[in-house]
Amino acid sequence: MKSVTVAAETPYPVLIGNGSLDSLEKVLADGGGAPKKILLITDDTVHRLYGEFVKERLETISPVEVFVVQSGEAAKSFEQYYAILTYALEKGLDRKSMVAALGGGVVGDLAGFAAATFMRGIPFVQIPTTLLAHDSAVGGKTAINHPKGKNMIGAFYQPKAVFFEPQFLASLPAAEMRSGMAEVIKHAMIADASFLSWLKKDLSAVMNPNEDQLVRMITEGIKIKADIVSQDEKETGVRAYLNFGHTLGHAIEAALGYGRITHGDAVAAGMLFAVWLSEKELGADLSFTKLKTWFEEIGFPAAVPEELTSEILMNFMLADKKTASGKVNMVLLKEIGTPVIHSYLPERLQALLEEFRKEEIV
Repeated sequence: MKSVTVAAETPYPVLIGNGSLDSLEKVLADGGGAPKKILLITDDTVHRLYGEFVKERLETISPVEVFVVQSGEAAKSFEQYYAILTYALEKGLDRKSMVAALGGGVVGDLAGFAAATFMRGIPFVQIPTTLLAHDSAVGGKTAINHPKGKNMIGAFYQPKAVFFEPQFLASLPAAEMRSGMAEVIKHAMIADASFLSWLKKDLSAVMNPNEDQLVRMITEGIKIKADIVSQDEKETGVRAYLNFGHTLGHAIEAALGYGRITHGDAVAAGMLFAVWLSEKELGADLSFTKLKTWFEEIGFPAAVPEELTSEILMNFMLADKKTASGKVNMVLLKEIGTPVIHSYLPERLQALLEEFRKEEIV
């Protein structure tokens, strides 16, 4: 089993490997003891596959209540958040209770925000079941969506621990595995050229990784994120580098309607635009054409959806949290492993996006 410590204001462990959840009781004991009650939040797909198994494991520690949401990004809504708080009150949870998030990034974000705000904050743990969640489960960003933007209502709230068991990834559809791979690639591109080279070396490892390869990808990605979070827990500086590919990616998700495209596919399109910008604006040598071909081989959509105009996407980018003083902040790369923030006036960025999209068609 691998272990990575996230050096947040209150450090916590990320345990990676099958059987990692067996360490929960010790983690809780080190943190003051077992909770009075545990609220297990999951989605209907994950509940059907792993809900009873995890519930039985948690019940060896404390009584467990279960709240199930529908699978998909639409669950990150105010209505579901409110329903969770109502359920928690009805079931008698109090300040000595705990939330356990079993699922992917949607469940983790939703459950974490509920934990952050229930009775001004109760502990929670993350039990990810997707590759994508290796990013979202670490770092303490919790949120729900608003029709005008993704993750617009939320809080920084760190978990007590993260338990990542690769066995839970076995049932992932190919599209969801690919979605998570986009975040693995993102971490490599902003921080580790050798890790990126390893990913590029074997296409089968990226498209259909075995357990050892998965553990390495998860561990390396979490190490990179943990290092950045330890420097900048509240995203006032270098943590913004983790938004590489997300400025356009989030705009695509919001403009299409949540759930129409996976997060990873949207971020992949955003990364290609950021790499193209990096070469055009910074003179970086990032082999854009080869990267685009690799993305296409993996199965990522290499183009921005045709039905979305550049103007519509620009409006969503302007509404994003990463916008400041009327300018849109883009994470670009001087080289692999060296990210920088570049600010654009909306008119300039929209023109560049339009130029990028025209080049895609040629």
